[in-house]
Formats: sequence, C-alpha cells, structure tokens
Amino acid sequence: MSDGANEDRFAKGMKVRRSVLGDAHVERATAAATDFDRDFQAFITEGAWGSVWSRPGLTPRDRSLITLALLAAAGHDEEVAMHLRATANTGATPEEVKEALLHVAVYAGVPYANRAFKIAKRVYAEMGGEVGVGGGGR
Repeated sequence: MSDGANEDRFAKGMKVRRSVLGDAHVERATAAATDFDRDFQAFITEGAWGSVWSRPGLTPRDRSLITLALLAAAGHDEEVAMHLRATANTGATPEEVKEALLHVAVYAGVPYANRAFKIAKRVYAEMGGEVGVGGGGR
C-alpha cells in the first residue's frame, strides 16, 4: 500500500476519531504520545478509525453500541467509560446502551454486564445524566 493511501486513511481516521471521542480527548492522546507509542497511535487512527469506523455500512450510533458491547464483554473498563462518554457524540442513548449491556449479560456473562452497568451509571452521572442516580447493583 502506498504512503498516500496510509496518509488518506490517517486523515480520515483522525476526522472520525475526533467526531466520536471529541477534540479534547484526541488532543490529550496526541500530546501524550512519545516515540515509544507514536506508531501505535497512528495504527489505531488508521486501523480502527480510518478503516472501520469510517465505513458507510453502519451509523456512528450503531458502531458505538457494538463497540460498547464488545468492550464490556471483554472487561475493558477504561475503554467502556471512554466510549460511554463518546455516546454524547454518536447519538447512542442511555436506553440503547442499557439494551446493549443486557445482551452482554446473556451472551458474555452477567459479571461483565454488571461491571459495565456500574461504569455506565458512574459515567452518566459524571456527564450530568440521571441514569447514575440511586443505589442498586448486585
């Protein structure tokens, strides 16, 4: 593949990454990059954002819900929180996230969904939503 194609994929990926995660998040990640992980940052920008998230087959909302379910099922708590915050940009509603996490419980296991629900309540409360209000839990 030519360098031009990689540059195009990087530019497209950066545009999508910023639209989903927000400029502030991307600026922090970019500023924190060092010689050690700069290639990794380029890889995820080109691969995840420029090759997959930028495809026309699903909406950002759909990709957001799929991503949240997969991250929750794999127990990637920090990434779950980051992508929950991104729902403000993708249009995935708390109700839709709840439904996706119910799928996680059935297909990946209740403990993974339980953790994701706790993270969602915390993140939504931090974002000013009422979802995080109240007690509960397993």
